[in-house]
Amino acid sequence: MSRLMNKLLLPVILLVLSLGFWASSDFQEIAAGVAIFLFGMLMLEDGFRSFSGGFLERTLEKVTDSVPKSLGFGVITTTIMQSSSLVSIITISFLSAGLISLIAGVGIIFGANIGTTTGAWLVAGFGLKVNISAFALPMLAIAIVLVFQKNKYWRGAGLVLAGLGFLFLGIHHMKEGFEAFKDQFDLTRFALTGLVGLLVYTLVGTAATVVMQSSHATMTLIITALAAGQISYENALALAIGANIGTTITAIIGSLTANFQGRRLALAHLVFNVTTAGVALIFITPIRMAVDVISSGVGIPDDDFTLKLAVFHTIFNTLGVVIMLPFLKRLIGFLERRIAQPEEDLSKPKYLSEAVDAFPQTSEYAMRREVKHLYDNAVELILHGLNLHRHEIFDSKDIAATVATSRAPVEFDIDERYEARVKTLYSAIIEFSTRVGAKDMPEDVAQGIYSLRDVSEEIVQAVKAIKHLRRNATRYTQRDQGTITALYDQLRTEIARILVEIRKLELADPDDRSSLWLDEERIQVESDAKDTNNRIEVLIRNRKLDATKATSFLNDSSYAYSAMRNLLAAARAYYIETEDAMAEVERILALEDEELADVVPGAGLETEGGRAR
Repeated sequence: MSRLMNKLLLPVILLVLSLGFWASSDFQEIAAGVAIFLFGMLMLEDGFRSFSGGFLERTLEKVTDSVPKSLGFGVITTTIMQSSSLVSIITISFLSAGLISLIAGVGIIFGANIGTTTGAWLVAGFGLKVNISAFALPMLAIAIVLVFQKNKYWRGAGLVLAGLGFLFLGIHHMKEGFEAFKDQFDLTRFALTGLVGLLVYTLVGTAATVVMQSSHATMTLIITALAAGQISYENALALAIGANIGTTITAIIGSLTANFQGRRLALAHLVFNVTTAGVALIFITPIRMAVDVISSGVGIPDDDFTLKLAVFHTIFNTLGVVIMLPFLKRLIGFLERRIAQPEEDLSKPKYLSEAVDAFPQTSEYAMRREVKHLYDNAVELILHGLNLHRHEIFDSKDIAATVATSRAPVEFDIDERYEARVKTLYSAIIEFSTRVGAKDMPEDVAQGIYSLRDVSEEIVQAVKAIKHLRRNATRYTQRDQGTITALYDQLRTEIARILVEIRKLELADPDDRSSLWLDEERIQVESDAKDTNNRIEVLIRNRKLDATKATSFLNDSSYAYSAMRNLLAAARAYYIETEDAMAEVERILALEDEELADVVPGAGLETEGGRAR
């Protein structure tokens, strides 16, 4: 959609600019002012993105547990960053990753609409009253020094400062351009009054914002033109209403790469802004009267139309929030009906998308949830591969007894299921980690993503081991065949027990998770693996097991113990945290591979298919 829009708009924009440059040299200064302003917006956004993975994301997670907090967060962040578009993109990213709820996301969008009105106050109250170009030049000089620093955060601060400098410079050139332009052309000749003027200029404001993808830039252009007397106050009000509608285009474009939750949020943004604009158009006369009363009350002169426009912008955006808040739950219901959650396809990634890899926090969180999705698929495949059922195993009070009574084969194609539900997800995880790793990420976040990628590899290796084990596990456990059945049941029991214990780890409070169980289990696995040959030799000597079956079991047991090692390694990397003091003590006490080899000689060698690796 965005590419098609660019193809359609680009020739039109270039044609308009060419005609404008040919018609008036003063138009060049206005166009340059807009360009500098938009460039400043881009630098400002890039600067704030440099701080992602830190305060902004942590704050967003903590302050969105209620609608008032979400609303306040939207107001404050948009006021600070002067970009409702960036706040919208951040919110879509977090919502797509599952970090925040839909109702919290909608609350942030409502707040962002109020926060964006501060831009109009900044331009009307400061930008037009002061020679802000005098501030812009020192800001740019300091910014360029900071931008070339190696430290990411100094560089981000430099980009923010440069962005503000270019914003100020753009406002200055727009103001100067309109002042000079009015001597050659009087745009007020195109002023329209009444309902026609209201509708036409609302559409013009919408179109201008769609082209520039910044309501802040549109409002600055409107205010500077109004200050120069190039548009009427009545038409400026309509343009401001249109700018609010046009600003939804950024969220809509951002949602194209998001999941269904991101698309719901973009629709909420559109519904809110169109409803707000509709209310403003219908009640334009009462709102204008309210603007006059409030302006008079705070000392704004009757002929200061730029500040009165800022008052109008604030009133109708706040009014929109006041009107929509009582219907918030109904809006959520409408969004959920209009954009239904797709039926779960276990073969496709649920959390990884381009919308979530824009910010480090969402990238790592989405990666974590997708690895968990992969693990859930793998658990089902592992248990079915052993002819066991997940609900029976997880609900069992005696796993060995449950395994002993599970004789019926689970009919499914393990290779086909592996390709569909494990390999495709693993490929998506690898592709995502590669794409994200190529970006400028904080070191700790990048390491976290790579660690999760390694967890997914351990999971996949466990499934592959079970694929090798399945044929004989089915052959020797469909009916009780004595010793060989007992041996395979023991392998099935051990794998099932480890999966049950990992589930307990998952359900436990993070502060209560311990790595000590994992180390004890690793010792047991290595001890059992080492003793297997001795047990089989004894059984052969006692004529309880023939050599053919013994060979099959030895090969299969190596696959089983490899799967157990993989599962335990994945659990350690995924669940065990080392942030508090207790976890740090456990880390020190945890057995490393070398120490484990001392406890169980030969345990440091992991096997795959019966061979050391």
